[in-house]
Amino acid sequence: MNEAAVGYIGLGNMGAPMAKRLLEWPAGLVVHDTRPEAAEKFVAAGAKLASNPREVAENSEVVSVTVLNDEQVREVITGDDGILAGAKPGTVVAVHSTISDVTATELAELCSKQGVEFVDAPVSGGAPGANQGKLAVMVGATDAAFAKVREPFGYWAELVVHAGPVGAGTQMKLARNLLHFVSFTAVSEAQRLAEAAGIDLVELGKVVRHTDAITGGAGAIMLRDTAAPLPEGDNWFPIFSHVRDLGEKDLALALDLGQRFDVELPLAALALENLGPGLGVGRGDHTTTTEENS
Repeated sequence: MNEAAVGYIGLGNMGAPMAKRLLEWPAGLVVHDTRPEAAEKFVAAGAKLASNPREVAENSEVVSVTVLNDEQVREVITGDDGILAGAKPGTVVAVHSTISDVTATELAELCSKQGVEFVDAPVSGGAPGANQGKLAVMVGATDAAFAKVREPFGYWAELVVHAGPVGAGTQMKLARNLLHFVSFTAVSEAQRLAEAAGIDLVELGKVVRHTDAITGGAGAIMLRDTAAPLPEGDNWFPIFSHVRDLGEKDLALALDLGQRFDVELPLAALALENLGPGLGVGRGDHTTTTEENS
């Protein structure tokens, strides 16, 4: 795949460190950003500067796009000087912005009319992951398009996952971020409980970061290939039953602590109710005991 240049549009906090690693792409890098100063260091390092997205597409076979939102993605691709104005059949357009999966499928249909492949390829890992070249990228693409982007993506991503057809990359990213931000909300709930009990929140944070680095945090239980209930003969059943029993016990104790300090813990209550069913092993003894006492 190294015979053709790659293009990059959008050289902001995420795009710049991703594009920087593509300076090593053997066939060269073509860049564009609406801010001329953002592209200067890339040009100084050997990249070719394009004055608009059309020129990027005219000079590359894989074009990565990292802009702010759906509206900007549409403009970059379909505008008068957009990618489709210059893309040759066989070009792959990869959008790394987190957009709607509906937008992704709509743009894929537009691109296909010109023989262009659209790929939704949002990333996870934030600016630190981008700077370290350790991002995870979730790719919604045809098999042919995935084959074209796999190698260039590997320059800036440590994990490249083919999530499924167009739209699946975005859907996977939304599921991943649901966990991320629900966890952040749970943090605020845990902090309220700890603060009410007189616990040092900074020290609590040190404990959380230390133990999550060891156990893997929430991702440590993402081992099943289905969210359906587990049959008792399944190898995972005793393992997740143990996780449920520990979790229900600790959640019940935390809810009791919250009652004594008059701290509402709605997420903890939901977790107690849903932990076992979510793990696929049903509710345990602690949910029954808690409901009887409430």
